[in-house]
Amino acid sequence: MNDNAQQFQPSPADRPDLDWSQVRETVMMLNLAVAQISNAMQDGDESVKTLTESFTTMMDNIGTIQSVTDTLPAESSQRDDILQNCTAIANQMQTAIVAFQFYDKLNQRLGHLTDSLASLGDLVASPDRLYNPQAWNQLQTDIKSRYTMESDKAMFDAILKGASIEEALHLSRTQNMREKEDIELF
Repeated sequence: MNDNAQQFQPSPADRPDLDWSQVRETVMMLNLAVAQISNAMQDGDESVKTLTESFTTMMDNIGTIQSVTDTLPAESSQRDDILQNCTAIANQMQTAIVAFQFYDKLNQRLGHLTDSLASLGDLVASPDRLYNPQAWNQLQTDIKSRYTMESDKAMFDAILKGASIEEALHLSRTQNMREKEDIELF
């Protein structure tokens, strides 16, 4: 990097000068958090895709085994054992599929978090908007509008009303328990 380019670079926290800004440092840390969460989500998505493909193949294999089992004599103990094991495996896979639904919920939350942090970083980085209450209100409205789960909306409202993190989490978990009862099995 040439001297002219260094001259126009903002000063970093480890070498502050009169140009150093805690706002710039905050934005950099927000951007880092967004990038780390996005990376983790991508890694998780790849793993879940692999698992989903494996479960699909296993279900197909179970169907094949059950079809072949139908050719065995109806009174066969081997046939009964095979069908029992196929049923047990299918039930275990159903439990795993429900866990995938919770992963999807986690992924949604992390997606909302990355969007929210990026929007917050944009607002903090903008001198015109940083001290504008309407800009902050719009940010909060936009963030809340992205939530699809009632537990997240309840936590958001509680925090904005001044609840502590612990109180908001308790409220969210209570609401989340109600939502768990509504999980659709497929």
